[in-house]
Amino acid sequence: MAVNPLTNELWGTEMGRDFLGDFTPPDEVNIITSNQNYGWPICWGDRKHDTVFDRNIYVRDPCMDTKTPQYGIPAHSAPLGLTFINSTQFPAEWNNDLLVAYHGSWNRSTPIGYKIVRLSLEGNNITGETDFLTGFLQDSQAIARPVDMIFDTQGSLFVSDDKTGNVYKVIKS
Repeated sequence: MAVNPLTNELWGTEMGRDFLGDFTPPDEVNIITSNQNYGWPICWGDRKHDTVFDRNIYVRDPCMDTKTPQYGIPAHSAPLGLTFINSTQFPAEWNNDLLVAYHGSWNRSTPIGYKIVRLSLEGNNITGETDFLTGFLQDSQAIARPVDMIFDTQGSLFVSDDKTGNVYKVIKS
C-alpha cells in the first residue's frame, strides 16, 4: 500500500484468485476508502460474480455494490508492492506516477509479471503502463521476483526480491 502524495489517498494492489485460467480474473490497483466492498473473494474486475467459487444463491446480485478497480492488471501478474515516484533521479514528468512490483505468476501456461511497471497518472486516472525494470524472467525462468520498493531521501529506489534475498538499488546512470 502507498499514500498518494497529492491526494493523501491510500492505494493498494489486489491479486485475483487462481484456477480460472490464464487470463481471468484480473489483478487490481484500488484506491482504498472506508466502508467500501472491493469484491474479494466472490467478485472481481467490473463486478463479475465468481460463481465457481461462490455457489450461494442470492436474491440480488452480490457484486452490484462492489467498487470497481482503479486499474486492471493482467491475471496472475501478482502485484505486490507499490510506491509513488518522488525522486529527482528520474524524469520530472514521472513524479507522482505509480510504480508497481509484479511478483510473477506461478500457475500460468506462459509466465507473466516478474517486473516493475510505471503507471502514468493524471489525477487519479491511470493513463498508461510501461515497463520500468525488467530482466527478472529469462527464458521463461524466474531469476528474481520483485516484492516491494521504497525511495530513500536522495531519491534512490530500493527493490526487494524474495527469490534471491537481494535488495537492488536503482539510481540514475
